[in-house]
Amino acid sequence: MRRRAVSTGFAALVLVLAAGGCQREERQTRLDPPIAAALDGVALMPDRISGAPPAVYVALGKPYERNAFNLAEGKRLYGWFGCAACHGEGEGGKGPAFLDGWWAYGPSMVSIVSSIRDGRPHGMPPFRDKMTTEQIWQLAGYVQTIGAYSAKTAAPGRSDAKQRRPAENRAPAALLFDPGPTPLHPDQGPEP
Repeated sequence: MRRRAVSTGFAALVLVLAAGGCQREERQTRLDPPIAAALDGVALMPDRISGAPPAVYVALGKPYERNAFNLAEGKRLYGWFGCAACHGEGEGGKGPAFLDGWWAYGPSMVSIVSSIRDGRPHGMPPFRDKMTTEQIWQLAGYVQTIGAYSAKTAAPGRSDAKQRRPAENRAPAALLFDPGPTPLHPDQGPEP
């Protein structure tokens, strides 16, 4: 009887520890207005290329570069706003490539945010009026992970969309299992 009570207690402890390890990452679904206003205050150098990120961005722990939710949102925005029409999936097109290791305005988050927010001459439109400050930072974080200068510190592996669909990092069944050629039944197929 005592042995059964100990094993039941041990099983309950294992269950509690396992459930505690399955927590999702903490996320803030909407920025507080003062933080959003502070993020919009990017200090650019006179050349309008480089600069320093706002102090609040560093204080938050650079969430748009390291948080999987923000990277997944950036990936969603990349598709939603049609960035691939000009930039492809990083290989370029009408717009510059992200994969070649050469960035016209620099690979820093400040430069990317500035390019998205204010636009650039010769084709890059400004998105200041089309996106919120947080969306601009999310998109910039995703664009930076496409580039050659940045390792992917967090992969956008799960989608938080309301629709149910396969995970983005799951290979199609055809790649995982190839049954080979299927023989025809004698009653099927062309006549000899």
